[in-house]
Amino acid sequence: MSIFLSIAAYCDPLLPFTIERALATARNPEALHFGVVEQAPGDGPRPAASSAAPGRISYVRIDPVDARGPCWARAIAMSLYDGEDFFFQIDSHMDFDPGWDEMLCDQLRTLMAGRRGAVISSYPNPFVFEDGKPVRRNNNADVLVHVVKTGTNFEPGHPVLSFEAHPVPSPLPIEGIHLGAGCLFAPGSIVQLFPYDPFLYFHGEEQSMTMRLYTHGWDIFHIPNLPVFHLYNNADAGAPPRPMHWDAAHESQRAIGWWLYEQRARGRLAQLVANAPLGVYGLGRIRTVAEYAAFSGIDYAARTLEPKAWSPLRVQQ
Repeated sequence: MSIFLSIAAYCDPLLPFTIERALATARNPEALHFGVVEQAPGDGPRPAASSAAPGRISYVRIDPVDARGPCWARAIAMSLYDGEDFFFQIDSHMDFDPGWDEMLCDQLRTLMAGRRGAVISSYPNPFVFEDGKPVRRNNNADVLVHVVKTGTNFEPGHPVLSFEAHPVPSPLPIEGIHLGAGCLFAPGSIVQLFPYDPFLYFHGEEQSMTMRLYTHGWDIFHIPNLPVFHLYNNADAGAPPRPMHWDAAHESQRAIGWWLYEQRARGRLAQLVANAPLGVYGLGRIRTVAEYAAFSGIDYAARTLEPKAWSPLRVQQ
């Protein structure tokens, strides 16, 4: 039941907290292998496991000025994978329920039965800090189902869409039309079959991976009682705001700005959904973009959205 945890952190003071909490709450911490890409100045401490909660950490540090965006860093983190049974891509500001590792492994094994492949993913419920301690928000058993964000439509120049998670009461997993890049649990084979595309930037990365998985015959699931939580970067977090790759302080030191990477990524996603030959980063042949449109209500060819693209209850329609 070995698990590789892929973490790309950008100047994030909560990286040590995330690693410590993952180890402290795991049923089998010795089976965890962290692949960490920390984009931070070189004078900070290197994260380490403890004797009380042993785990393995593979680590790369990159100066923030040299960083090229979240997807590029995730691709490097994925390359640190070392044959573990499961792959878990998370953000560097997460908290976990006790036994999260056993629960996710058992759930995914069940979902994989009779399928070509399956992943568990969502935008997790939030936690905040109160008096320096993590406190859950909206901690319920509902399934967090992804839908196109209210008010969102295709813009003329690119296919990037925004998504959000809606809670749906259900004792069973619900098949999803979209995944969350900061909470993606999968069999370890995903590393060889679907390596992260370093030519993406940030917006559209989840759409890209969704379409690659879907067209290769893999299914995305949202589950009840998701055992991980996310610290969202807002005024309620109880922690100082995290810097972003596109913040002006670091941008001013770079020869290439984030907007160039963003423009390239939008073009990359447009190529993908048009089934351009992108090699290992391209679409599969098991299911088509048209089949995805019928399933999700998101038609990339026509750049249109059907009502069920916004509906968390589409599975009941």
